[in-house]
Amino acid sequence: MNTSDESLALPTIAVLGAGSMGGAILDGLRAPGVRLAGPVHVAVRTAASAERYADAADVVAHAAEVDPGANRAAVRGAGVVVLGVKPWLIHEVLREIAGELSPGTVVVSVAAGVTIESMAALLPEGTPIVRAMPNTPATVGLGVTGIAGGEAAGEEAIDTVRRVFATVGDVLVVREDQIDAVTAIAGSGPAYLFLYVEEMIAAAERLGFTAEEARLLAQGTVVGAAELLRRSGADAAELRRRVTSPKGTTERAVEVLQQQGGWPELFDRALAANIRRSEELAAG
Repeated sequence: MNTSDESLALPTIAVLGAGSMGGAILDGLRAPGVRLAGPVHVAVRTAASAERYADAADVVAHAAEVDPGANRAAVRGAGVVVLGVKPWLIHEVLREIAGELSPGTVVVSVAAGVTIESMAALLPEGTPIVRAMPNTPATVGLGVTGIAGGEAAGEEAIDTVRRVFATVGDVLVVREDQIDAVTAIAGSGPAYLFLYVEEMIAAAERLGFTAEEARLLAQGTVVGAAELLRRSGADAAELRRRVTSPKGTTERAVEVLQQQGGWPELFDRALAANIRRSEELAAG
């Protein structure tokens, strides 16, 4: 969690949908050191989900199962509304809450492929809208989030949203036309790393290690390397060079991956495919 510059209290916040990402954001907002103007109002689907917050002084939960107007109740008086629902539900939810938003309320969507223009058409004119693309490490406070504001989102709105997502990791302010690329790199990036670990485990098993031994070798190496990258302050290329002795074993393997495996071109093609899919989602 990054709260080193969070000197001002965040406004009252509503989180609609407390699934994986919405729940991570809610956890970040509740972390020690985060100052809020009031309790977070969260809209959830079931009464059982709402019951988890029954004894929480910093959360007011509204369950759609018992109150069909849960989303509307959650956003009343909020300075920031975070839409944590699935992309195909965004427009439906916006139609539902549009009449309950206070003037100047900042609406934030974490849904891939839903444009600011399409959201603005369903909200009162001048509503500040920000798209955010966090990734799943936000669930452990180590996320990377790209945020992009629409025309009505001024510097103050952008800074407020930046401070919201700083509670779950690092934040990069970008243009909306860069959000799909943020999705391809950071949003989907954890899956690429997990796939790499899967393949390393499988390769280790083919070399004769047991499943548990292979998991320890591959997973431990990746976690340790990531922590070394974080702590050392050196960039990835420099750390790779330190491991890659001239004419050594690592150099041979890297040559296969980069030259015979075509990793540079493969990464370009993979990210391009990811971005195309975001564009398809935006087109409906």
